[in-house]
Amino acid sequence: MDVEHSFSPQDALVAVMVATSAADENLSTTELLVITRIIDTLPVFAGYDGDRVKTVSQSVFDLFEVEDGIEALLGLVREALPEGFNETAYALACDVAAADGNVKMSELEFLQILRHDLGVGRLAGAAIERGARARFQRLPAE
Repeated sequence: MDVEHSFSPQDALVAVMVATSAADENLSTTELLVITRIIDTLPVFAGYDGDRVKTVSQSVFDLFEVEDGIEALLGLVREALPEGFNETAYALACDVAAADGNVKMSELEFLQILRHDLGVGRLAGAAIERGARARFQRLPAE
């Protein structure tokens, strides 16, 4: 198995978003569109080569197939993220989870692992989660 052994900081953020989407074994179109929109609009992705998304995604999928792959993925993410970007990574993951309006248990479990592994505190995590819910809230159907 050919798994990339290092990520750029931007790759790490993409990996977190892809992993969140893949946590329920179903990458929804809505989640993929949100990932694309985030990469296209957020300043942290300025200058990022969008062609890298496929390579990073494949690395995530490969890691999900091996024992302790999530731990290995999170190790690569921690190694790549500069100081101060753990909350950014968690916020992007929460946005992807909330994007389709249906956060599944497997996504919640992944988010919990991610929050803990990145050292995002409970209060900061709760604020980030609430912000994601607010951004992706839908009006009731009439």
